[in-house]
Amino acid sequence: MASYSSPHDSQFFTRRAITFTVAVGVQVLIVLLLSTGLASRVINIVAPPIQTDIVQEVQKHDEAPPPPPPKMERPPVEIPPVDVAINVPSETRTTAITNVTDKPVKKAPPPAPPVHHVTSTIGVNGKNFPNVNDFYPPASTRLGEEGTSQVHVCVGPNGRLVQPAPTIAKSSGHSRLDEAAIRLAQAGSGRYKPATEDGKPISACTTFSVKFQLQ
Repeated sequence: MASYSSPHDSQFFTRRAITFTVAVGVQVLIVLLLSTGLASRVINIVAPPIQTDIVQEVQKHDEAPPPPPPKMERPPVEIPPVDVAINVPSETRTTAITNVTDKPVKKAPPPAPPVHHVTSTIGVNGKNFPNVNDFYPPASTRLGEEGTSQVHVCVGPNGRLVQPAPTIAKSSGHSRLDEAAIRLAQAGSGRYKPATEDGKPISACTTFSVKFQLQ
């Protein structure tokens, strides 16, 4: 079979051959330039080398602060001294004898002798004073309670009780017996023998015992 080629195809192949040839030539030229050192010269001509200068920064030292302004000293203020007048009585010296008297000097009386007061205590014994058995609580009798109560009383010159009222100075251990002792002390008002001082009845206080004992 016969092949036919159009003029368009022949032109395409021609252009392709030319392009290939030019590309190969450029590559060969680059290789030659690199091998002969012409490429670096061309680069140096086109773009000159860049010079770099190192600039050293000068450090600024801190300047010293300015000196402080001088202090203005005030002159001291002088206060004038105050004149103080002190009147000192002048001492009179004399050899004359003063306070001369012709009267005789009385002697001091001798001290009085100490007074010894004779006192007596309050009497609670006597046939007129209440009997303890009359105030014995019946419940204490049944329970067999015994004991001694100490009663504190104050008696006037007439033998009667005065304030403060009778109180228990020491308990017997049984409240019923203590209450009976208080009643006995109150019943004896007017029957106490008052205390005396130099033979005269006086008001005084005393403590006496009330003994409760079963017969």
